Amino acid sequence: METNKIYNENCLDTMASMPDDFIDLVVTSPPYDDLRDYNGYNFDFEAVAQELYRIVSVGGVVVWIVNDATINGSETGTSFRQALYFKELGFNLHDTMIWNKQSFSAPGSLKTRYAPVFEYMFILSKGKPKTFNPLMDRKTTYGGTTRKRSTKRLKDGSFKQQNGYIKLREYGQRFNVWYIPGFRGKSLHPAVFPLQLVKDHIISWSNESDIVYDPFMGSGTTALASKETKRKYIGSEISNEYYQMCLDRLKDTDYLDTTHNNV
Repeated sequence: METNKIYNENCLDTMASMPDDFIDLVVTSPPYDDLRDYNGYNFDFEAVAQELYRIVSVGGVVVWIVNDATINGSETGTSFRQALYFKELGFNLHDTMIWNKQSFSAPGSLKTRYAPVFEYMFILSKGKPKTFNPLMDRKTTYGGTTRKRSTKRLKDGSFKQQNGYIKLREYGQRFNVWYIPGFRGKSLHPAVFPLQLVKDHIISWSNESDIVYDPFMGSGTTALASKETKRKYIGSEISNEYYQMCLDRLKDTDYLDTTHNNV
């Protein structure tokens, strides 16, 4: 299986060519709940999930970014059913993260509920994740200040003041709700990942030279993010139109994403 390549085919065909335990990280957002028009493409979720479990290495991670449609006043719950099916296959639901896009595209919903501004990011691991590189970019409240060391609880339940002072870190580990605006740039694809979102996951769950796979490559963001973080990538994109868009994007420096991460 050739790396640093996008295959213009159904992801099931691509994965069929992969050996077991081959992929270190999957970052993807499937065409869920018909919320966007992806050239009429639907997918066999259970078959895709089964193949992902086979090809992901022990300790590897799948980042599955999805949301639910609201039909007749009720959310479908498709995302939760998918997460539970992944667990049935043997994946651990390592974390349920939230992507707060800080904007929404369904103003009619405001008549009956609060504005929908997030998507689920299910972190699925095959066993214990072999890699975790936490992002340390959360500005702390008292960072940089010097404070007296905290008290210590003794065996009898009483407290003892510890001697000395400690300088508090200016930045702490990011929480599992990520505030990253949606993609802002030129695109003919209906649902483009913000580049920073994908890069942050790639940095968090993989190391340089690892193989990152996206079974629904779309406009090529996962490939671009992998290149910029020195990972190998493999992608599948069934639509020839979007496949050509991926190739163009990877060589088009004018295809800008003006998203800024303001966690």
